[in-house]
Amino acid sequence: MASSTAALGGAAAPARAGLVGSQNGIVGSNSKPFAGFMLKTAQQIRPLSLRVRGSAASSQRKLFSPKATAAKSGDVVRIAVLGASGYTGAEIVRILANHPQFDIKVMTADRKAGEQFGSVFPHLISQDLPRLVAIKDADFSSVDAVFCCLPHGTTQEIIKGLPRHLKIVDLSADFRLRDINEYAEWYGHSHRAPELQEEAVYGLTELHRDDIRNARLVANPGCYPTSIQLPLVPLVKSKLIKLTNIIIDAKSGVSGAGRGAKEANLYTEIAEGIQSYGITSHRHVPEIEQGLTDAALSKVTISFTPHLMCMKRGMQSTMYVELESGVTASDLYEHLKSTYEGEEFVKLLHGSSAPRTSHVAGSNYCLMNVYEDRIPGRAIIISVIDNLVKGASGQAIQNLNLMMGLPENMGLQYQPLFP
Repeated sequence: MASSTAALGGAAAPARAGLVGSQNGIVGSNSKPFAGFMLKTAQQIRPLSLRVRGSAASSQRKLFSPKATAAKSGDVVRIAVLGASGYTGAEIVRILANHPQFDIKVMTADRKAGEQFGSVFPHLISQDLPRLVAIKDADFSSVDAVFCCLPHGTTQEIIKGLPRHLKIVDLSADFRLRDINEYAEWYGHSHRAPELQEEAVYGLTELHRDDIRNARLVANPGCYPTSIQLPLVPLVKSKLIKLTNIIIDAKSGVSGAGRGAKEANLYTEIAEGIQSYGITSHRHVPEIEQGLTDAALSKVTISFTPHLMCMKRGMQSTMYVELESGVTASDLYEHLKSTYEGEEFVKLLHGSSAPRTSHVAGSNYCLMNVYEDRIPGRAIIISVIDNLVKGASGQAIQNLNLMMGLPENMGLQYQPLFP
């Protein structure tokens, strides 16, 4: 993984775009932690009384009122975590240990049903949590919102069977693609809840904040699409880069493959090496292209190759783009700086500083930077995230905070763990 501009640009370090200084190598680092809550439309959460075992009524937007479930400062929001025995479920539990208003009431894990969560994840044994249950035995009468951390392809029918009053953040890929035919093409089976797909809001928080606030069902983005769309969508929308010949080289830690036992993920299979996978066919491709196409208002096709790194967590996406006529790498930098100036979790580095996965580990941050390529008319953009936090569970909590009318950063101000 490149850690210097020389490694990316050839024998000599390329000229740097936008040398705007700030403290600690971060541009736009002027946001401050919230102190207290200022909520304008909060109402008290009323007790719920449904226990779900079958399918729910047809999904109609008019049945849901976001104001009816907005939380006041100090109100407890009762949470269910479905699929709690996976990495994203465990990460939600870890992060929520620092959340002042989200309280976990239900946790499901079919294969671990009956066990204490601390026996499945001993690093979280200090948390006071309910015993794991099978989904069919879950009681949602004491729940206000759900994090669904189940595998792709299993989520649609389960969410269809949940009460309509629950707010849901789905961390699988089941509701990310608006076109159900495209979903069937890439995931190998027809969509089992097309009526819910029409309702789902894509949850890339910094780019779809207003839609997320009023949503009942949010499709949490994939990790690669998060690291790629955060820098590229603003540049595409502003017509600073060409829509052709976008090349993306991305690398992920092994936790991105989930916790299931797989021969390809054994230590002896991945140690001391790097391997490409999903070449020309990775399922995040249509999700990335959907976001870029929306931004461009015309079809965008990318060249994307992911790689598996022998590390537990972390993700780096290196993007190679062609500049529009008269545009410089500095223009890209300045536009991203302006776009994310007030954002807490997206930061631009300055100078020739290269984003490193070790500088975001355990946090909800995305760090990025822009470089002038040694090839005229091209630029290189690098972004890094923790694939389990900003790429999954942290962004899911960021989204549910918005959906509940709470400060977006609540419970998410863990700083990166370094070294």
